[in-house]
Amino acid sequence: MMINISTLELIHLIATAMMVSIIWIIQILHYPTFLFVDKKHYTEFQIFHMKNISYLIIPIMLLELFTGLYILLYNNMINFYFSASFGLLILIWLITALFFSKFHSELSKKYNRDTILKLIRLNWIRTFFWTLRLGFLLKQF
Repeated sequence: MMINISTLELIHLIATAMMVSIIWIIQILHYPTFLFVDKKHYTEFQIFHMKNISYLIIPIMLLELFTGLYILLYNNMINFYFSASFGLLILIWLITALFFSKFHSELSKKYNRDTILKLIRLNWIRTFFWTLRLGFLLKQF
């Protein structure tokens, strides 16, 4: 059964818009809050954060990735905007895997202000890339 490409594009666009909303909340509110958590309870907080944010983030990121892959493979009308947007998605996944997994793992063991500040600074790159991705997709669709 073939899936209608325009429906898939809409699902992809919605998933990306959801991730843009989430990443801005994370960047402006959530990650800076890490600096104010009581150090005695910080590791518990970080484990709670990692476990619970995953229920929200992982399904949306996977939906975004797999709908994007499907569109890339089965849409004959791919243009620069979608290709650039998908390239940014791959970069986001690489940055997440290479840096953010490590930072969160370190923070689940102990509070480290420098690691939190790195997390906040580096997350601006993901925030910018996801926002730019959404702009490209809006131009595409």
